[in-house]
Parts: sequence; structure tokens; C-alpha cells
Amino acid sequence: MSILISSETKIMVQGITGAFGGRHAQLSIDYGTQVVAGVTPGKGGQVFEHASKKVPIFNTVAEAASATGATVSAIFVPPPFAADAILECVDAGLDLAVCITEGIPIKDMIRVRRAMAGAKTRLIGPNCPGVVTPGSGPDSTGGCRIGIAPGYIHKQGHVGVVSRSGTLTYEAVFQITSKGLGQSTSVGIGGDPVNGTSHLDVIKLFNEDPDTKGIILIGEIGGNAEVEAARWIKANCKKPVAGFIAGATAPAGRRMGHAGAVVGGHEDTAEAKIAVFKECGIEVAETPSDMADALLRAAKSKGVSLD
Repeated sequence: MSILISSETKIMVQGITGAFGGRHAQLSIDYGTQVVAGVTPGKGGQVFEHASKKVPIFNTVAEAASATGATVSAIFVPPPFAADAILECVDAGLDLAVCITEGIPIKDMIRVRRAMAGAKTRLIGPNCPGVVTPGSGPDSTGGCRIGIAPGYIHKQGHVGVVSRSGTLTYEAVFQITSKGLGQSTSVGIGGDPVNGTSHLDVIKLFNEDPDTKGIILIGEIGGNAEVEAARWIKANCKKPVAGFIAGATAPAGRRMGHAGAVVGGHEDTAEAKIAVFKECGIEVAETPSDMADALLRAAKSKGVSLD
């Protein structure tokens, strides 16, 4: 099993005619993802050419969903237009919108969050690497890859990964695969201060998924999302959880990489978050290279096999 997406999920790509969106649409199709539609206003009726299939392009998300049955959108739309691209998914009643775009103005995302209140559509991102549910084929093909994460480092298995950082997502996934284990789903939620889905949202989904046996939670300085998730884990989650917090050496008040990675108060620091992780029974990885081993330690302490 998996969360959010599966090998049966039909997706559309908003911005498929752009160089970046088109390249990753190609890679997703190669991975075995059911890319059934593209969306670019003014280019409806055209076709996105791939070696193994032709993907029809539509002017709107609603048209693409109606014609193809797509329930998920991968958004590769430039920052000035990305907020409206997300809201188009909401208006069309999609299940999930995964926004890869970086640099969306915060005021636009505040408008999006308000408009999405109570809506059916879940948003992952923005400024995220996306979501991958590995398949069982060679290099884990046959699954579903939405976004920019390298598919070949994944392996079908039982570890859930949730992270604010794209590169640390890949690192955790690769370590798990190198240990001979695999992932149920990896979810990059993005590093912007206003996003659609939190660590806690994803942790709850992993906790309810019977095929996810262990969880890696990757956070960073700024905000309190990791602390919120850790305290929920202590009260509700019986599965082994390992955590890593990036930014231990970041000076207060200076943004480090992500727009949301800025220490604004004591509780925003890496030290404070690590302390809460330990208090809540989460096995802490001291360095990025220790993430998979930390999960194995947590699993051993709980007598859980991750195979």
C-alpha cells in the first residue's frame, strides 16, 4: 500500500509544454507513471510527444480532468501564475495538487490557503520535490512519480519519508534503499513558510497505512511544524520514527536556503527541535548520513522489522 498516490493514479502536468515540466513529464512516463494529460492555456489540442505515448494537451484543468479522468496535477507553472494554477485544481475538484514551483510570493500562497479552506483538494508544496510511490519493476519502475525526485533511487518497501528538504529526501531514500529496505511513499512537503500539507498531515497518513512500518521525519530550522508533529507522535504513533533537523549552525535571523528556514525565536532553532524529538521518543540522526541507521535503531528498540 501507499499514501496519496499509487500505480493506478492518473495525473496531468500543468506546464507540460515548458522545458522543465516537459522534461520531468518524460521522466515520470519512463518511470511508469500514468501521465494522461498536459495543461497549457492556449495550446489545447496539441500533443506532448513521448517515445512510448502521445499525451493530449488541454487549455484548462477542468477539461483535462473531464476528458481523461486525471485526479492529480503536477504543477510546473512559473511563479507569477502558479497560485492560479493551484486554484484551478481546486475549482476542478482534483484530489491532489503537487506544486513544484519555487518563488511563489507569500501573499499569493496566503490567498491560496484561504481559498482552499474546506476544499476537497489537498496541496503538496509549493517549492517541493514531489511525491513518489515506488513500483516493483527494475529501478522501482511501475510506481508513481510526481515531481522531480530521481525515481531510480527508490525501492518498494515499508518506510515512509516526509521532508521539507528535497535533497535530504533523496539522501534518506537512497540510504534506505542501500540498506536493502524500501519506501512505501516519500513525500517532499516543501520549504516555503506557507504550504499546503504539513509534517503532521503526512505523519497521520503514514500512521494509518498498514504497509508503512517505520517513518523518517526530516525538518529544518524555522517554524514549529516539526515540534507539532513530534508531540502528536509521542501521543499517538506506535511505529518507529527517526528524525533529522537541518540548520544546527545557522545564525538567528538569517534565511538559510528555503524561504521558511529562518530562526525567529528560541523554539525555531535546531537545538530546540532536537530536544523535543528526544523528549517525544524519536530517534535523532546527528548527521544526514545517519538517517537510515537511526531508523534501524528505533525499529530495533521497538522490536519492529522494516523488511
